[in-house]
Amino acid sequence: MSVSNETRVTYFILLGLSSDPGLQIVFAILFVVIYLLTVSGNLLIVVTIYADSHLHSPMYFFLSHLSFLDLTFSTVTVPRAIVNFLSESKTISFSDCIAQLFFFHFIGCVECFHLTLMAYDRYVAICNPLRYTTIMNRRFCLLLVFSTWVGGFIHSFIQAFLTVQLPFCGPNEIDHFFCDVQPLSLLACSTIFINESIEIANTGSISLGCFLVVSISYAYIISTILKMRSSEGRRKAFSTCASHLLVVTLFFGPCVFIYMRPSVTFTADKQISVFYTIMTPWLNPVIYTLRNEEVKKSMMRLGGRKNLGMRVCHQGMWEGVSTHTISLLARFELWAGERF
Repeated sequence: MSVSNETRVTYFILLGLSSDPGLQIVFAILFVVIYLLTVSGNLLIVVTIYADSHLHSPMYFFLSHLSFLDLTFSTVTVPRAIVNFLSESKTISFSDCIAQLFFFHFIGCVECFHLTLMAYDRYVAICNPLRYTTIMNRRFCLLLVFSTWVGGFIHSFIQAFLTVQLPFCGPNEIDHFFCDVQPLSLLACSTIFINESIEIANTGSISLGCFLVVSISYAYIISTILKMRSSEGRRKAFSTCASHLLVVTLFFGPCVFIYMRPSVTFTADKQISVFYTIMTPWLNPVIYTLRNEEVKKSMMRLGGRKNLGMRVCHQGMWEGVSTHTISLLARFELWAGERF
C-alpha cells in the first residue's frame, strides 16, 4: 500500500497504563520511587565492585555488568513514562519512538544473553569447581560479554529496521507506556505478516531459548546441590537458586508471553510489561548482589573508608553531605537485601 509523505504519521500518542488522571499521578509516584531505587542500588553495586579488589572475579564482573544493564534498561523507558504520566501532551515523535524501540530491544536482548551467561558461570562454578578458573578466565569472560552486545545490536537493528519500513498513516495512538514493536505494528497501514513472523522467530525464540538454557543450567546446579552433605549448605544454596529463578521467571516469562505470539492486543500486555521493564531492574541488585555476604562486607569497608576520609579531611560541607548520603544509601540497600 503506497502512502504519501503528506499522510505519513510524524508523531505518536502514548496512552500509558490508564486514562484516569488520579491513577496516572499514582503511577508517576511509584515509577519515580522504583526508578530512584533502581539507579541508586545498581550504581552502588557497580562502584563497590569496581572499588574493592576482593571482588575482581568473574562472578562479580558479571554482577557489575548486570547492574549496568539494569540501570540502562530502566532508563530507556521509565523517565519518559513518568513525564507522560504528569503531562497533558503524551506525544512522542516518530524518530524518538523508533530510537526508544531500538535501545529497548538492544539493552533488553543483551540482558537476556547476560542472564544466560550468569547461569552458565554458576553452573561451571558449582558443577566443575576445579576447572572454574581455567574455563572462566578474564579473556573468555570479556569475549562472552562482548558477544552479548554484538548479538543485542543485531537483534535490535533488525527490529527497528523492519518497523521503520512499515507505512503509518493513522491512527497514531499507541496503547502502551513506551514504544515497542507489537503496539506499533498494529498501527501500520499494510499487512504485517512478515514482520510478525520475524519477530516471533527473533525476539520470541531468543527469550524462550535463553530461559530454557537458564532453566537447564539451574537443573544441573540443583542436582549437584542435592549431593551436598551439609544440610545448612543445601538450604542456603536452594534459597539462592530459588530467588534467582524467581527474578529470571519475572523477566523471561512476560517476554515469552508477549513476543511468542502474533500482534494481538491484550489489555494485560502493558501491565505485564511492567514486570520486566520496571520490577526486574530493581529486584536484580537486591536478589543477585545485596544478599551476598562478600558484597555487604565490601560496602561496609567502602563506607568505613569514606567516613575516615571525612574525619581526616576538612574540605567543606559538601564532602560531608556526599559521604552521609552514600552511607545512608548503602544501609538502605543492605536493609532491602535482608528483606528479600
